[in-house]
Amino acid sequence: MKIISWNVNGIRAIIKKEFFESINVLDPDVLCIQETKAQDIEVEKALLPLKDHHLYCNSAEKKGYSGTAILSKYKPIAVSFDMAVSEHDSEGRIICAEYADFYLINVYVPNSGQQLDRLPYRHQWDADFLNYLKEKEKIKPVVVCGDFNVAHRAIDLKNDKSNYNKTAGYTQIEIDGMDNFITSGFVDSFRYFNPDEVAYTYWSYRFKARERNNGWRIDYFLVSNSLMSKVKSSKILPEFFGSDHCPILLEIAL
Repeated sequence: MKIISWNVNGIRAIIKKEFFESINVLDPDVLCIQETKAQDIEVEKALLPLKDHHLYCNSAEKKGYSGTAILSKYKPIAVSFDMAVSEHDSEGRIICAEYADFYLINVYVPNSGQQLDRLPYRHQWDADFLNYLKEKEKIKPVVVCGDFNVAHRAIDLKNDKSNYNKTAGYTQIEIDGMDNFITSGFVDSFRYFNPDEVAYTYWSYRFKARERNNGWRIDYFLVSNSLMSKVKSSKILPEFFGSDHCPILLEIAL
C-alpha cells in the first residue's frame, strides 16, 4: 500500500496548481490531506476528478480553516472523526480509517501561534492525542500521518538556534510532545530509514525560502513499532509543488 500525506494549504487553491497531475504521477492507494480550508461539500466538489476514490472529509466549524480529508482506493472497514475530547473536536483535525492490519490516522496538529499564544493548548492537545493513539493501538497497530507542526531535532530545520523557544514549531514544549510519541512506541519512519539526511517538508512563502531550501521537516509518518517490519520505505517528495508543504510517502507491505 502506498500512502501519501500532503498539507495542501487550501484544497481550492492547490487544484489550480497541477494538483491532479501530481496525484496522477504519485498514484497513491491512500491520500491523506491536511488544511483543506473548506467545508465538506466544497472539498467534495474540488475533488470530483478523483471520483474513483472513497472520500472522507472532516471540516472545521470555522469556515476556511483547518480541515482534513482521506481519499482511498480501498474502502476502509470503518471511518471515524476526531478524538472524542470536546475542546479539540471542532476544528476538523483528525480522520481515522480502519484497514485490516492497522488504523490509518490523518492529523493536522494545531499550530502554537505566531506569538505562541496557543502553546498551552497545544501542550494539552499533544497529550490528549497521544492518549487517543494509544487507545487505538490496544486494538491494532497505528500509522499516523500529517502535519505535526513541530521540527523534532536540530537537523529538522534550517535555523535551529535562532528559532528555539521563539518560534511556533520549535519550542521545548512541542519537542517534548514529539519525544512522548516516540518514547511511547511510535517510530519516526523517515528518520528510521534516513537517520542523518537533511530534508524538509515545509518552506515559508516568504524570502524565497524554498528556492534557498530554508525549510522545516514538520510532516511525519509515525508508525507503531510492531508494524515497522512491514514498512518498505518512507520518503519526502520535494519535487512536487502547489503548496508551502511537499507530499510525503510511506510504502507498507500488506
